[in-house]
Amino acid sequence: MNQPPTANPAQVYEQYFVPAMFAPWATLLLRHAALEPGERVLDVACGTGVVARHAAPQVGNKGKVVGLDMNPAMLAVARSLPPPQGAHIEWQDGNAQALPFGDGSFDAALCQHGLQFFPDRLQAVREMRRVLAPDGRAVAIVLQGLDRHPVFQALMESVSRHFALPLAAVSTPFALCDADELRGLFSGAGFAGVDIRPETTTVRFADPQRFVPLAATSSAAAVPAFAQLENNARSALFDKVRADVDPVIARYRSEDALTFPMFAHVAIARRA
Repeated sequence: MNQPPTANPAQVYEQYFVPAMFAPWATLLLRHAALEPGERVLDVACGTGVVARHAAPQVGNKGKVVGLDMNPAMLAVARSLPPPQGAHIEWQDGNAQALPFGDGSFDAALCQHGLQFFPDRLQAVREMRRVLAPDGRAVAIVLQGLDRHPVFQALMESVSRHFALPLAAVSTPFALCDADELRGLFSGAGFAGVDIRPETTTVRFADPQRFVPLAATSSAAAVPAFAQLENNARSALFDKVRADVDPVIARYRSEDALTFPMFAHVAIARRA
């Protein structure tokens, strides 16, 4: 089995995962955000900036968009991409748990598939509320349960088994799947009128033979044992994971793509 390319992981994220998965989710997130011309928008944990780039035309030249992330490689890719029409985007290095902005600086704070990764989620949501103007809103999207995503479930169960790790160690993207827990975060941070809405989209990964090694690498990236593997051992691991996952992937694979549904919760919360 071919190993993943040695390119910058942030570039792989932008080139492979953004078109397949994060761009469709960004469209849904922004539909719920209902941005208006002239608004000030913060994209928290922006990654390579797909939400910010979609938001800029919606708020227009009189609006403001800031994309914040603590990963310099992600921000470097974001800065390298052609700017969209509309608002100028400021790319800011920073921590979601201590946002480097004054109180009331934004009308909307957005977070796409980032909240589940924060060590202190409640503090991050409190910070989002702090930087919002009166009647501003926070809109966040997180994935529903791993059991609703057979492809990722098979992949993450395989990775955890081969590393003898708890499934939770490699399935963080699905760690905030409970709607009541999500609602409690925003209510506990002082937001009013918290609304949790289920959403679904269909993702389409081109070049399906790349999916397992790239997704497995992403799942195991924070596992020290994975980073220490030599190339031959890593390749052997990918072969084992592929053998485990292929029967599930076969249900969703065509000649040129891997296509399957995904499910999320969207939280819409108003600043009291």
